[in-house]
Amino acid sequence: MAEVAVGREDGNARQLSPPVKSETEPQSLGRNEQRSDTARTRPEGPEGGEEAKKRADERKQRRRSILIRSIFVIVLIAAAIAGTMYWFATRDLVSTDDAYTDGRAIAIAPQISGDVVELNVNDNQFVHKGDVLIRIDPRDYTAARDQAAGALAVAKGQLAGAEAGLAKARVTFPATLAAAQGQLAITQGNLFKAETDYRREHAISKQATTQESIDASTAALQQAQGQVKQAEAQVQEATPVPENINQAQALSDQLGGTVKQAEAELARAELNIGYTVIRAPQDGWITRRNVEVGDYAQPGATILIIVSPNIWITANFKETQLDRMRPGQQVDITVDAFPSLKLQGHVDSVQLGSGSRFSAFPAENATGNFVKIVQRVPVKILIDSGLDPKVPLPLGISVDPTVHVGDTQSAGK
Repeated sequence: MAEVAVGREDGNARQLSPPVKSETEPQSLGRNEQRSDTARTRPEGPEGGEEAKKRADERKQRRRSILIRSIFVIVLIAAAIAGTMYWFATRDLVSTDDAYTDGRAIAIAPQISGDVVELNVNDNQFVHKGDVLIRIDPRDYTAARDQAAGALAVAKGQLAGAEAGLAKARVTFPATLAAAQGQLAITQGNLFKAETDYRREHAISKQATTQESIDASTAALQQAQGQVKQAEAQVQEATPVPENINQAQALSDQLGGTVKQAEAELARAELNIGYTVIRAPQDGWITRRNVEVGDYAQPGATILIIVSPNIWITANFKETQLDRMRPGQQVDITVDAFPSLKLQGHVDSVQLGSGSRFSAFPAENATGNFVKIVQRVPVKILIDSGLDPKVPLPLGISVDPTVHVGDTQSAGK
């Protein structure tokens, strides 16, 4: 604010007059304020421009930092909410990717040897129970059956003769003994008469008899004595009647065993003829066929395998996942090979032993340093629904089962 002083000299004193404002002062003041504001907003020179740029960059960084922190907080809150919802949704679910389809695979092997003369199946073909799979040349086994039939007929004939001899022995041997005993009595009577005659002829004087009579009595006595000994021997020979009958019985039993043996040989020969035709023991798909017409089949050598349609899941859960797992709980199953299949099943049973316990070389934890390893236990899961008849599941493909361990109602059924 400018001041104008007007001085007047009065003696030694100087007196100042009141300040007088210029008419142009307000305009000058406005221009000065505008210049001051312009000086604040528009830096003068290079140094002022750098400082303004730094302040602008700082303001941008602060705004960016606030935005980043806000986004981070929002993401953190959203993650916490999502994690909480996921935990509530999955706290009753137990799953594993160490699972595969399982089922019955019946190995078909011939029980006899021979040339394959007929093959009625092909790879991956579906067969029904009783269908003829292959035929083996039956000629050798037909000849063996005829031979066994002939041996059986001979054995039966011998047995019939032995049984007739046994019946005869039961009558003959007692009769023979009785006849021998009767003959002994006769000879003993003859001996008595001979002894009487002999004593009489030797007791009288020689004038009352003749030498011829004496000699005849002596010969008759000796003859009677011999006949008695012969009769006694016959009686002794005929005495073991039970033993003779038992001998006939033993021969009959022996031939009866021969007949049974011949019958068994004939039955085996007929079985072998039946084994020349191999039939499907149950419904299923033909897999791993390694036989052709003209091959020589060996007993016990697997020629093909039939996979049964009855499929289940074998899931190897960790031992830490078995706490709440019970038979009957619902299971959701996805198949890696067929993502469109959504199978439903239930827990059938839990194997009473870990997989390592039943391995060919189980771990020996009592030797060396021990390192605890979480074991896996096989769990059998039956499939209830979701299978497509047009899409049969091969054995051994990977699946992902999820068990609803909170399903206590199903587990109790």
